[in-house]
Amino acid sequence: MERISPHQFMILGAAVLMGTTFLPVASIVTVASGRDGWMTVLPGFAVGIPYGLMVLSLLSQYPSKNLLQITEILLGKWMGKIIGVIYILITGYFGGLLLGQTGDIYESSIMPLTPIWLFYLGGLLLVFYLVSFGIEVFARFSEVIFPIIVIALALNIGLSIPRIEQGELLPILSEGLIPLFWGGLKVAPFAMEYILFLAGILTFLPTGVKELGQLKTGVWRAVFLVGTLDMLVVLIQILVFGPIETTRLVYGLLVLGKMVEVSRTVAGVESLFLGVWLGALVIKISAFFFTATWGLETVFYLKGLKWRLATGVVFLGIAFGFIRGPNLIREISLVDDYLILPFASVWILTLWGVSRWKKGAGV
Repeated sequence: MERISPHQFMILGAAVLMGTTFLPVASIVTVASGRDGWMTVLPGFAVGIPYGLMVLSLLSQYPSKNLLQITEILLGKWMGKIIGVIYILITGYFGGLLLGQTGDIYESSIMPLTPIWLFYLGGLLLVFYLVSFGIEVFARFSEVIFPIIVIALALNIGLSIPRIEQGELLPILSEGLIPLFWGGLKVAPFAMEYILFLAGILTFLPTGVKELGQLKTGVWRAVFLVGTLDMLVVLIQILVFGPIETTRLVYGLLVLGKMVEVSRTVAGVESLFLGVWLGALVIKISAFFFTATWGLETVFYLKGLKWRLATGVVFLGIAFGFIRGPNLIREISLVDDYLILPFASVWILTLWGVSRWKKGAGV
């Protein structure tokens, strides 16, 4: 059985949690909370901390079981199978939508004349390569790519500072605290995506007492690192574009990249940023490809190359089903809000509650 270290767990988790969130997050929270939307990002991501700790507590109680097997133990065989099927459907469908987002981003930004199927096929080949070589290779890939993603985001934010418009953040809290709640609720599904992936890699984590403590620390670090970066992404967009324009720009960070100038000689560096962010897209899609195939293996005992190929075909079919950008973004938002958020939050909370009850009752 492959194992990843606590450090690899932290980096891999942060890379999956980051994924593509930095692209639409500004538009999402500004629609919900206006110019105060940047305040909602970190609290929204922080929802992932208690849920991540609940999952790790289940790992400590059932060290040789994966989360779907734990579900069967705590809730019964048939309920476990039903939840497993829902898990496969959600992760497979969402992964296909993310593959479609790859083509949408590149076709609408720097390569409008390139056939969209080339983006789908190229992205899927990278994903298939990572998944085929196992979780350890996936974790090492994330260790290399994630620091580059962070540096690219920091450069994009830093080089945009000269274009800040003073006064765009004022007045603060002019609409009260209630809009902040709705903004945080829009960010919470990003944390639940991370929880679904965490459920899929549970059996690849170390189970020693010291390592479990390090894993819990890794959850905190991943959430706060990604939450802070995304908060800065939202903040710089509101400061540059203003709240009204930020809500209109779905991929505002790409627009910032086009506006960046270095010493008034180098401009339009969004192509360089997109090259780096391809790694973020590949990591996020690979995470859901991995969880979908892991679910098939656990629930239906379907494993091997042919089932990975079948999953890849499903991903392509879903991507081709939402070619138009607005429809794709709307569908991703609906899956986040009405499938991933309620499913992950209720599932993990129920498992943790039942396990605590049985432990207290001596069962």
